[in-house]
Amino acid sequence: MMKLLTKEIENSIPELGKQDGLGYDAIVYAKFFTPDGGWTWYATEYDPEAREFFGLVDGQYKELGYFSLDELESARGMLGLPIERDLYFKPTKLSELTKEVSDAS
Repeated sequence: MMKLLTKEIENSIPELGKQDGLGYDAIVYAKFFTPDGGWTWYATEYDPEAREFFGLVDGQYKELGYFSLDELESARGMLGLPIERDLYFKPTKLSELTKEVSDAS
């Protein structure tokens, strides 16, 4: 099973609240997705003690909010496949990703 949160990402992603006030200028450090579904999570901040991210969730709706590493690790898509991390994702401003997300919809 793929490791969703590497030490490299954990060491680079800001703690919860560190990008407050930046809005869509916040940097996304990791992208997670269901390979057999239409859900994507873009992580901008992380709390290692609570194992909780903040970022953009693109599922039934697009919204900013909190999501749990534990839930990502245990969730399965429609065909039973686990959530994966985009191995080729590079840190990007949320504003750039929301253009891509909007264009894809």
